Amino acid sequence: MADEPATWATWTTKNVWAGPGGVRTVEGAQLNGDLSVHTTWTGTEAILTVQYTDAQDWFTLQGSPIEVDEEQAARAWHQNAVEAVRAGNGGALT
Repeated sequence: MADEPATWATWTTKNVWAGPGGVRTVEGAQLNGDLSVHTTWTGTEAILTVQYTDAQDWFTLQGSPIEVDEEQAARAWHQNAVEAVRAGNGGALT
């Protein structure tokens, strides 16, 4: 059986300190402080979420989900989200 490409993946980066202005979420929250960033790649889109590190509730980052059909590109979006949180200023995904 040949190796098949992945059809989903996830990444989590904990203890990301939000820069001044924190990050905004789709749900309307603005989060500051020690955050965790989580990305779920479904094979067609990357869903980027944040939470206060070790809390229960996850919030969708403003600008998510992002259409992306390659795992490597989804991983790059995860790193982009980590850097956006560190930068603060609302944490816009670009």
